[in-house]
Amino acid sequence: MSAPTVSADPNAATSLAPRALYQEVAERLRQRIFGRELEPGSWIDELKLCAELGISRTPLREALKVLAVEGLVTMKVRRGAYVTEMSERDVREAYQLLGLLESDAAAQVARQVSDAQVAELQALHNELESQVGQRDAFFATNERFHLRLLEIEGNRWRQQIINDLRRVMKLNRHHSLFAQGRLADSAAEHAELMAAIARREPESAARLMRLHFENGLDAAVRRGNPSDS
Repeated sequence: MSAPTVSADPNAATSLAPRALYQEVAERLRQRIFGRELEPGSWIDELKLCAELGISRTPLREALKVLAVEGLVTMKVRRGAYVTEMSERDVREAYQLLGLLESDAAAQVARQVSDAQVAELQALHNELESQVGQRDAFFATNERFHLRLLEIEGNRWRQQIINDLRRVMKLNRHHSLFAQGRLADSAAEHAELMAAIARREPESAARLMRLHFENGLDAAVRRGNPSDS
């Protein structure tokens, strides 16, 4: 029997193009925001961006809607779009949520982790320790460690919420890892957490992960306060 034929839809390609375009625009803007080319609190000049990217305002506005849903952009009536600026309250609430969600994930991982997965996490931790003097590399490996731990735990809803929170946390002008000495402290906390996971100690893993975020919040808030800098 011959395979059924599928009629070609002449509108199929064109219907996909605008979607692909605004997603690409959203990703470019995302990278500009994370790279501080577009600073938190700054107004987004739509006409200038359209000229730079060689696009019309329609895909740009669709991209801005995507970033607004992600929390990276704030839309203001009759004023346009602004890069979201995190208040101290925003920072506290994000750290507190991350601490709750990731401490529970760490406990789950300690209960179910395989030897191979322990070795994988340990390799990431070793890489992290070697990058204490390289802030950007440390940032990237730190995120890889946390996201891999969540993948091992396997709760996709938790992963989605944490990915959204971590994306918004990149807007924080006073990120904890900017604080003097925080990279070394963070690596030391990771070492204790890694040891608890390797020993399959759920309660210890949860406590250490929670403490890790509490210390991160303290460093971020202190850095954001000129009297404590």
